[in-house]
Amino acid sequence: MSLRSPGSVLLISCYELGHQPLSVALPLGFLEQAGFKPAVMDIAVESFEGERVVEASFIAISVPMHTAMRLGVRVAQRIRELNPSCHICFYGLYAALNSDYLLEHGADSCIGGECEKPLLALVKSIDSGSQKKVDGIISRGVVALPVLEKLSFAVPVRHALPPLEKYASLEHNGESRIAGYTEASRGCLHLCTHCPIPPVYGGRFFTLPLEIVLEDIRQQVKAGATHISFGDPDFLNGPKHSLRVVRAMHEEFPELTFDFVAKVEHLLTRGEDLPEFAAAGCLFIITAVESLSDRVLTILDKQHTREEVVQSIKRVHDAGIAIRPTWVSFTPWTTLDDFIEVLQFVEENNLIDNIDPVQYSIRLLIPPGSWLENHEETLPHRGELDEASFTYRWKHPDPRMDRLQKEVAKLVEQDAQSDEDPAATFYKVMELAVGRQPERVTLSLSEDRQSVPRMSESWFC
Repeated sequence: MSLRSPGSVLLISCYELGHQPLSVALPLGFLEQAGFKPAVMDIAVESFEGERVVEASFIAISVPMHTAMRLGVRVAQRIRELNPSCHICFYGLYAALNSDYLLEHGADSCIGGECEKPLLALVKSIDSGSQKKVDGIISRGVVALPVLEKLSFAVPVRHALPPLEKYASLEHNGESRIAGYTEASRGCLHLCTHCPIPPVYGGRFFTLPLEIVLEDIRQQVKAGATHISFGDPDFLNGPKHSLRVVRAMHEEFPELTFDFVAKVEHLLTRGEDLPEFAAAGCLFIITAVESLSDRVLTILDKQHTREEVVQSIKRVHDAGIAIRPTWVSFTPWTTLDDFIEVLQFVEENNLIDNIDPVQYSIRLLIPPGSWLENHEETLPHRGELDEASFTYRWKHPDPRMDRLQKEVAKLVEQDAQSDEDPAATFYKVMELAVGRQPERVTLSLSEDRQSVPRMSESWFC
């Protein structure tokens, strides 16, 4: 089986938060550098093309998140129908967490951790007909630990991907601007129990070389991007590295704006850098607040408190940057009072326009391998593993919370489809939770209400 002819290797992305998929661009760089000529497909923005599938002998499906995983399994089923003999490989965080299920349902191999080197080695092995075991490859009867080592990176290759115009854009000051996406690091130093990263990376993180990151930004600016999202799990894990990246980017592209993700604690301990980020074009920072309940924050091991959330919001605001908190609004331990407290907190701190309404509907996922899977606080509420949904079922001890979550999820989806004002949606959620009538509370909105910069894609899992 020769894999060096054009299209013999096919890389598929199913969903990557509305961004042009870096999880395809990076391995594409490794493969092209080694002489392979893969085809690519992103079913998030383009049609599934059966011809590409039939022509391929090796197909790799990227599953960096839960939504991509659910879509990827359906894609693999279709691939098997069209091309029964091809090798199907799943790679990414959720490939490692769900390898047992995947191998039982059509996958030939799975790769987690730093995927590019093992993926390239697997392609080379199949191409040469070698039977030698490849490190980091999980297959039937073969258990393998993820490769966790700093790679010698190739520049991401984006020429074969759909244009940036097809992906999420920046919405700012009434304008829609083309946005790019890259990462300056991978993995994470932190061990939040609900996050899919710690079970795979175990508290390790790796920086990408400065020149690789800059070259990726250059090619996206050339393709029309005027804004860059840094998708690192925590951009401030390596504060010196992130500063070097931002300084070099701003020097070369002084008009380019950007956003990034950072933990609440880093917004405080490394907050002295925030004014420089703002001066270099940072428009907003996404931070995973998740909850204001001390109990929930402790179980999730978030390493911050409610008071520190307040402090971090002020710190970011004072630097001239918008903050966009995210939440896990429904957990087995979140009470109705906790949920209402979050809504009141958002209202009192003038954050209504800073939060995508979908955040009020997020229900905790507990995938196989999650550090919450057998947590002592989880076990009283945990049901059976829903293998096809890649999460454990759980019930809240207060049935009102499960009903409320379903009602909120339905509401925010309907309002998103009808382009409802997020503030109007917020007060509808408030009404569901506490019975307040929206027309009685909208006056609490600031008279000088201004739009907050955001991406047009609002989903985060």
